[in-house]
Amino acid sequence: MATPAHTPPAHGRRFERPTLVLGGGPAGLTAGYQLVKAGRPVTVFEAEDQVGGIAMTVERDGYRFDLGGHRFFTKNKEVDDLWHEVMGEEFLKRPRQSRIYWNGKFLEYPLDGMDVVKKLGPVELMRAGLSYLRAAVFSRKGNEQSLEEWVSNRFGKRLYELFFKSYTEKVWGVSCTELRAEWAAQRIKDLSFVSAAKAAFFGDKDQKIKSLIKEFNYPRFGPGQMWEEMTDRIHERGGEVLMETPVERLVIEGNRVTAVVAGGQEYPAGNIISSLPLRNVVGMAGEAAPQKVVEAAQGLRYRDFLTVALVVDGEDLFPDNWIYIHEPGVTVGRIQNFRSWSPWMVPDETKASIGMEYFCFAGDELWDADDDELIALATREIEQLGLCSADKVEKGYVVRVPKAYPMYDADYAERVATIREWVDSLENLQQVGRNGLHRYNNSDHSMLSAMRAVDNLVLGANHDIWAVNVESVYLEEDEIDEHPYRNAPETKAMGQPLGSEA
Repeated sequence: MATPAHTPPAHGRRFERPTLVLGGGPAGLTAGYQLVKAGRPVTVFEAEDQVGGIAMTVERDGYRFDLGGHRFFTKNKEVDDLWHEVMGEEFLKRPRQSRIYWNGKFLEYPLDGMDVVKKLGPVELMRAGLSYLRAAVFSRKGNEQSLEEWVSNRFGKRLYELFFKSYTEKVWGVSCTELRAEWAAQRIKDLSFVSAAKAAFFGDKDQKIKSLIKEFNYPRFGPGQMWEEMTDRIHERGGEVLMETPVERLVIEGNRVTAVVAGGQEYPAGNIISSLPLRNVVGMAGEAAPQKVVEAAQGLRYRDFLTVALVVDGEDLFPDNWIYIHEPGVTVGRIQNFRSWSPWMVPDETKASIGMEYFCFAGDELWDADDDELIALATREIEQLGLCSADKVEKGYVVRVPKAYPMYDADYAERVATIREWVDSLENLQQVGRNGLHRYNNSDHSMLSAMRAVDNLVLGANHDIWAVNVESVYLEEDEIDEHPYRNAPETKAMGQPLGSEA
């Protein structure tokens, strides 16, 4: 469905009223911070008692947990400058290391030629190569409907089965035949089996693979430190961030949102920037949303996840920031080592702190299991993987994260287009962020969408927020993009799991 370009709100009007920002995650807080820097009054509403959304840092008994893993690296100079402006010397430079657990073995990532030969063996490599050649000769690219078709046509069926299928289906909870080809195209670009293999065995002369980042920035006390500092600066400049104040209703008259009801109180609306999930926003509009928009919103799907953080007696179990678990015999999808993100995440040098990440749907058996059951599951699986004996696990903590990942199922694009057409008809509402646009953005692009929304309000710009990062960039190339509003090409190494970064 074609949709018109977004028409920003009438600029220079109603600035006597604070801009209402819905949601205190990376996008919402960025909007609030940019507005107060421009001298505009702002009120941010956050439903929880802590800012940051999925990018918050949870603390339990002095142990800090990153929900999903957040590397602060971007090719966008504007976002990079903002990060350093906020964090200053608290922004650490950290080494990047990750591996893939596959078939009982750990594969280095990015791929190392000798490691691949040793772990896969010549027979499997031959099968993968022949499968790739078959796909290169006989497949027709460009008309794929599913993720399975898209990946198989570009890498061959065998590589798809080895490195994509198991992990991707664990992350999303559905068959790869149900996920749209757009999702694969969004997360894997400008890469072939040949280029990956050449880079692994002989080095990459054109730097496409070899330039995957070797280090990244990270706040000393986890990503939540960024959002807490940003919140403090909003307060210092006269803005408000209202905690435990969930948005309950949007009052809509004609083509404007005239008020927002949050925490039981009604707030008159001038301009609104929302990072709330599209499904929620439509629900809050009540009868003001057309029936077709309501049906589209109700059909949007999300993947939830939970982290079981284990405190283990002894040294760190592995040096990686995290490990991707391509192993159907266990439920865990990813395992983090929090000390590898920052030593300040772990208060006791004699203990290790790891995060066992489980992807699920809210209300399913895993999500509804009590905390003790989940800690026991994580303890069994860490031993099953050979990383740690169960008797070394001293205690654990469980954190559930709803609506962590917007899903790209067969109908999502049409549904989002229907909702967008309605949102764009409301002259004083702009949607930003991952769930606000129902797009799997990384934090930098979520923040960039908020920065562009503020430009529309303050500078009278005409940015189409829905076009920010329309070709989602994973941003693992080691260079900075000086252009503030350009989508850079993506480079991923073969075997990088889909949906692997928060």
